[in-house]
Formats: sequence, C-alpha cells, structure tokens
Amino acid sequence: MPRRTATMLASTLMLIVLLCVGLAVPTEYSEMTPGPTVNTLGKHDGEPVLHISGHRTYPADGHLNMTTVRVTSPDYRLNLVSAMYGWLAHDNKVVPHDTLFPEGQTEEESSQENAEEFSQSQESAKVAALRELDIPVESWVVVSTVVKDTPAEGVLHAGDVIRAVDGTPVKEPGDVSKLVTRHEPGEKVVFTVVPAKEQAAAEREGREVTGTEDLTITTAKSGDGGKPRAIVGIAAGTDHTFPFSVDIKLADVGGPSAGLMFALGIYDKLTPGSLTGGAFVAGTGTIDDAGEVGPIGGISMKTVGARAKGAKYFLTPEKNCATAAEDIPDGLTLVRVGDLDDALDALEDIREGRTGELPRCPKG
Repeated sequence: MPRRTATMLASTLMLIVLLCVGLAVPTEYSEMTPGPTVNTLGKHDGEPVLHISGHRTYPADGHLNMTTVRVTSPDYRLNLVSAMYGWLAHDNKVVPHDTLFPEGQTEEESSQENAEEFSQSQESAKVAALRELDIPVESWVVVSTVVKDTPAEGVLHAGDVIRAVDGTPVKEPGDVSKLVTRHEPGEKVVFTVVPAKEQAAAEREGREVTGTEDLTITTAKSGDGGKPRAIVGIAAGTDHTFPFSVDIKLADVGGPSAGLMFALGIYDKLTPGSLTGGAFVAGTGTIDDAGEVGPIGGISMKTVGARAKGAKYFLTPEKNCATAAEDIPDGLTLVRVGDLDDALDALEDIREGRTGELPRCPKG
C-alpha cells in the first residue's frame, strides 16, 4: 500500500475513533435553547391564557409574550461532540450542569420545584396587578411546608394560617422565624393558628373565621452547619383571598420568570384600551406582591426566542440588562424595568410612539 494512502487511511480511522469517543464520553455540561413564547393576552392550545370572572374585563390587542428556555434534563449529560457544537452555535448555550441543577437533584424534584415556583409566580402576579389597580387583596401568613422528622410534624400542617407566635401577631413570613429564633433550642414556642380546613371552609362559605388554636411546640437545634439556633421545622409563606376569580391556564411551563408578563396581561384585561397599542412586546422577570421585578436565568435564550417570533421590544429585568446587552438580536429593543410601574411607563411610551424615551439596556 502506498505510504500516502496508508497515512490517509490511518488519519481517517483516527478521526472516526475520536468521533466515537466524543459521542460516547459524557461531560459535566447541560444545554439551554430558546423555548416557546406565549402571548398572555391570547390563547394557548385553544384556551385563553387568562380567565377572569366576577369582574368587568376589556378587549386587549397586541402581544405581551412570556418567554421560556428549554434545558436538558437533570439526568442527561451532553457528550463531547454536542457540547462543542453548543459552544459554537449562536442559539444554544452550554453551561455547567450544577448551575442548573443542584448536586443530587432528580428530574422529579426539579419538576416539582419548577411547578411550585410557577404557581407562586402566578399568585404574586395577581396580587401585584390588582394592587396596582387599587383593588383590595386580603393576605395572611401560612405554613407552606412542614419538614419531615421535625418538631412541627403532626402539629402544624401546610395551609394553617399563623396568626401569632408567643402572642405576637405576625404580618410577614419572616416574622415567624424571627420569633422562633428568640428561643434557645429545647424551649417551647406557642403558635396561634387557624387550621387549614377551617380557613378553607370560611372562604368557601364566605364567612369570618370562627376561632383559633394555640399549639405548643418544643423547638429543636438547627442542623444546617451554621450557628445553632432554635427551629420547629416549617417554611412560612403568604396566601391570598382575591375579590374575583383570576385563573392562569398554561401547562408544561415551570419556574418563576413569567411573573411580570402575567401581571401585565391581567392589568391589561382589567383596564380599558390597549397597553401595547398593538405592538409586539415580550419580556421576562420574576415579580413579588409589591410589584418588584427580579432577575432570571437564560436571558440571552429568551431574547433570541422572542425576536424569532416577531417581538420588537423586550422588557428586561434591570439586573439582567448587562448580560442581555452582550448579544442583542437584530431588530429587538431591550427595555430596562425594575418594577411593575416601570413596565407600565415603558408600555405607555411604546403605544404613544415615544420610543426614544425608553430606558434601554445599553450595548456592552
């Protein structure tokens, strides 16, 4: 066999071996790609995304699109070839696996966490939108979760309303831990609660809660490696009663990042006229009950996905602005927002044609 032919054959075989190794060897990386974008003012799978009953609503045109990111599953690792392709591709992003999924987290646990965050984002979006419209929303502190094998197990239950701790009224979830940690581990703490069943019955029947219970729990010592402190083993959260029904119908979506766009969609449907003036606006951002907008992950994938669907403006959490501005899709304007008022002001500028006044994310 001629030397040149042998060399070419050897090189080809080496490339094949390297390719096979690249396809077979897993890496410690995951991949993010643009996910679906859904108009909160429209329909998804034939159903309106926002269902509002018991209050007057108004027609709304244009787009207020929430955006998503697709990620590989917690149990999947990119092979070397896929990782290299992702690093080179513009519409993909390869990131360390542990930045998306904490060590040891299963796909089931990840899905559950995303579902809980999505549900909470819907609640906060409703509260923020209604309060922006001066529509009263009743709120109270509740037991969100009870940790297994802790003092609270079997005494407190998810959904119990916490009225007071040691006789001191609680107004925010953080008040609960502050009052519990005043104790030394092993001391007793008294929770004044409305049982979840009583609270649910009162809401269902439209009546006042008839009574509370005082429950005594012996605190335990924290075991998280930090400074020892008294705990009972619960996470406190906030629940709400709304004066009318606001339902968000959107399956197969998780995480908290659609909060801002849900709030804007609800606000638009409850007010005359059009927030967008017919423009195609997309965006992202968490939102809390007070309307503060927080940062999210995968911002560059969301801007790419939004522009591909036709968005011209993208409402961007101010803490994501620097990252988003590193690679702005052609034809897309990144609008910086810090809270719901900022977003409403920006939408007013868009519909009134004052786009030169928009607070933009500057290019890096």
